[in-house]
Parts: sequence; structure tokens; C-alpha cells
Amino acid sequence: MAGLSCSLGAWFPRRRGLGLLLGGLSGRRGARSGCERREERVYLKDATGRYISPFHDVPLYAVNDQVLFNMVVEVPRWTNAKMEIATKDPLNPIKQDMKKGNLRYVTNIFPYKGYIWNYGALPQTWEDPHHKDKTTNCCGDNDPIDVCDIGSKLCSCGEVIQVKPLAALALIDEGEMDWKIIAINKEDPDSDKFNNIDDIRKYRPGYLEATLNWFRLYKIPDGKPENQFGFNGEFKDQAFAIDVIKSTHESWQSLIHNKTERGEINCKNVSITDSPFHCSQEEAEAIVRSAPACGEVKSIPEEVNKWHFLGK
Repeated sequence: MAGLSCSLGAWFPRRRGLGLLLGGLSGRRGARSGCERREERVYLKDATGRYISPFHDVPLYAVNDQVLFNMVVEVPRWTNAKMEIATKDPLNPIKQDMKKGNLRYVTNIFPYKGYIWNYGALPQTWEDPHHKDKTTNCCGDNDPIDVCDIGSKLCSCGEVIQVKPLAALALIDEGEMDWKIIAINKEDPDSDKFNNIDDIRKYRPGYLEATLNWFRLYKIPDGKPENQFGFNGEFKDQAFAIDVIKSTHESWQSLIHNKTERGEINCKNVSITDSPFHCSQEEAEAIVRSAPACGEVKSIPEEVNKWHFLGK
């Protein structure tokens, strides 16, 4: 597989909308200004100016390190917009999820506000919906593996950071396996102190309990039941987390080389030359140019700011 000739921090978010490509943004403008835009997309560029897929082109491993991984930030901490890598779109831009024609937001469960970590995905991983997890007996959710960065820095949508995995939580979302990797940003001032679950308990007391509670309850205001967990909600250790990451990376390898059923997932990429889905930079630029405009700017619904008291 051909790699990207760029270092950490060399991936830059570019927003497509109203015919403009905007860079150097801190966070998501709509979420910060109290406004929302349909069809807003965040595309990534590397240090050479190439458009890339955050799903397929950003390497999983950070500089061949077997413990540090690249993380694509989708949702900055304390925000509500459900920004996700669009796995079905060419070049997989980050955009806000929609349901029944409406932009989706995560609810605020007291005492939390929005997402309680920088939330995102590990590139070049895939939870295979055709593969039954041997530990939970559930099939994957058809997405890259999710990661929760517990570092102190407030990251931006589309930012690529290096993280150290510390633990794994086996969330079962409506019968699908949806692993959550708990990790810390390598650039966090306290990063060297964190090497296992016990360090989270020591230096971030209450964070694991809050994480479990958040994932259990956050869908209830939308009329859904509590989420369930494998291992009775027990957080697994770093070694287990790394094994899960490696397993999902192997599944992605099969996906990107067309050796498994991919369904609607778009595997177009610019860096993996032996992939049948490899495309030229000219094709990538054409994809970005053809993306629809963001459309009308609207105020974020007041409901998004509501606190939900569940008595849990």
C-alpha cells in the first residue's frame, strides 16, 4: 500500500459550500455561531495539497508506531452536531448526519453538554457487518471504529491528531457491535502519565463512569431504549483495545482491496495504488467541485440546547 508523504498536522480540513473552499477553520462554524447549513462538507487535504479521504488515505499508524494511531476528529468536545465521515460519499467528507430530512444533534443529558470528549474515528479501520465479533456475538456497524479523546485540548472538526489507546468499551447499538476506543491525544500535557485504565481513574477520576453513563443514556430522549454493552459494561485494557483496532484494520484491508462485500461504502482513494478504487488527483478535485452548495443558513433549533433530566 502506498503511504502519504506527510507528517502529523499535515492534513487540513477544507469546507465545500457556496462555491468556496475555506481553510484554517477552528471547529464547525455552524455549531459555534448558532447556525446550521445543510450539505456542508469538510474535505481533507494533505501537505502537498492533494484532496484525500479521511477514511482511506489517512494512515492508521502514526509514523509506523504500533501504539500511536491517527484519529480523525469528527465532533469537538461540548458540541452537539452529529458530524460523521460520510462512508457512502466519494472521498468520504465529514458532514452532519440527517434523519427524515433534518440535521441530527446529540441531546444533552444532565449534567453533560454535547459530546464529553473529542469524538472521531480511526482511519483505515472498518467494523465489518458480515463478521460476528467472537467476544460479543454481534456483527459490526459498517463504520470506522470510534474513538473518544480524553485529552484537555479542544480539537476542531477535520483535525487529525495522534492518540494513544488506553481502553475499549463494547457498546452494542441496536444489536450491532460499535466499539469505542478510549484514548488520549499525544500532545496532551499529561499524555506520558497515561498508559492504562488505572491511569484514567487516577488522573481523570469519574471520566470512565461518565463515559459509560453517557453512552447508555444519550438516545433515550429520542425515544430509544438504553444502549447495551458487552462484558457488562466493563472497560477492557490497552492490549485488548489495540487487538480490536488491528482486527478492524484487517477488515478494512479486505474492503479497500475489494475482497469482501462492501455494500454502499465508497472506497475511492488517492494513495493506495494497488486498490481497484484508486483514483487520480484530477478525479478527486472534480469530486470536490461537484459537491452541492451548503444551502440556506438557518438557526440551530432551540431544542438542541435543552437539558434532559433522566434521574439516572
